Amino acid sequence: MITLQTFQKVSDYEWEIPPTFRSGMRVPVRIFATRRLLEKALQDASIEQAVNVATLPGLVGRVLVMPDMHQGYGFPIGGVAATRYPEGVISPGGIGYDINCGVRLLSSTIPYEAVKPYLDTLVAALDHHCPSGVGTHGAIRLSDKELDQACRLGSRWALKQGMASEQDLEFTEENGCIEGAAPEKVSARAKERGREQLGTLGAGNHFLEVEVVDQIFDAEAANAMGLFEGCLVLSIHCGSRGFGHQICSDYVQEFQGAVRRYGIQLPDRELVCAPLDSPEGQAYLGAMRAAANYAFLNRQILAHHARQAFEEVLSGKVKNWHLRQVYDIAHNIGKIETHEVDGKQVKVCVHRKGATRAFGPGSPAIPAAYRPIGQPVLVPGSMGTASWVLVGTETSMRISFGSSCHGAGRVMSRNEAKRQVRGEHLRKELEAEGIHLRAGSLSGLAEEAPQAYKDVDAVVETVSGAGIARKVARLRPVAVVKG
Repeated sequence: MITLQTFQKVSDYEWEIPPTFRSGMRVPVRIFATRRLLEKALQDASIEQAVNVATLPGLVGRVLVMPDMHQGYGFPIGGVAATRYPEGVISPGGIGYDINCGVRLLSSTIPYEAVKPYLDTLVAALDHHCPSGVGTHGAIRLSDKELDQACRLGSRWALKQGMASEQDLEFTEENGCIEGAAPEKVSARAKERGREQLGTLGAGNHFLEVEVVDQIFDAEAANAMGLFEGCLVLSIHCGSRGFGHQICSDYVQEFQGAVRRYGIQLPDRELVCAPLDSPEGQAYLGAMRAAANYAFLNRQILAHHARQAFEEVLSGKVKNWHLRQVYDIAHNIGKIETHEVDGKQVKVCVHRKGATRAFGPGSPAIPAAYRPIGQPVLVPGSMGTASWVLVGTETSMRISFGSSCHGAGRVMSRNEAKRQVRGEHLRKELEAEGIHLRAGSLSGLAEEAPQAYKDVDAVVETVSGAGIARKVARLRPVAVVKG
């Protein structure tokens, strides 16, 4: 049984479980949390899951868990683990069902005070241009051949269609396209689900949110990103929709046989995996990259449609309604990267499950404009709570495989939230706070109530205190579209 006494305290923001804690552990587990957040984390199985992850073959360094941790499928959400490439394993549970769920942030010079009279019209236009909800279809219909091309090109497909700029691609992780996508390794069922869902938001915790820059902590970094106090920004939070979900389902099923074929012993069948250099591992890696590119493209199309909504409502009313891309970053993905481990450069597959890449200053993997400050890290809140913009640090490169938190993290299940929160009451509370809202259903709204999540400010304070990210700006919501 895991208790507070199980942990070795490293600092006020770091706690560790040594590999001697349980037979089969190959590496330690490092938790980024305050004592209070750690105590709350012990109320679900997230830390137990992290200990199970530490038994996977080929692990290097440590299994890491971010302060927004909560129980997931196999891996805890907020979990990071790196396996040696190519002989280590890859686990779909370490990446998640919504492959490349991520966040895109666009900034503006639009003063909040200038658009207050138009916010309700603006949120209605965003809701119209960016369809949301379970199973929603968008305006784009693709043949299988066109879908395969979109999965290979990612955001470059949108560029060819006039729905993206070169600047948009420059300020997207991997320029919006991960090489090595293999749509031929994607099932017909996944393609059927994905063919008509590009340019849609989905449901659950996904959203479009108009926010105002409420507070700036790092003026140099904020200026580099085009963030100005009192001005509007737009956050888009979504992923690969039913396409990525089906790919994960297919390979979780496929890997049940793979663990037997390769003699892999697991403490939890949800951790099913395959060697990276096996046919099964390579097939999943290619399919996962196809879904990741689909998600980059999905957020790019949503950004294009959101810009249309801003132009439609604000053209002629404000001086400059243009939205500039700050960054787009994944937080459910597996990436082949090189990191320093025990003083040596090691090529690894980094699993980030509900964790954001947070590369530090000077990294060639981030846009030149951000190399002096570090990579933007986008941490969304939940409707009535703040969101944050951070940057990665040299410390994150040294101790967390260049990773940070991805959000606040749930403290209530969706069913528990619906039991405790009335959607209509929540709507009235948010509107009383000046937040304009469009939601597909009141029950869906209740599931995503702010009180269903941890205090995002406390989560951000933890990664800041641990040194794996640095505060740049705090964002306050003023209009929200939820599926």
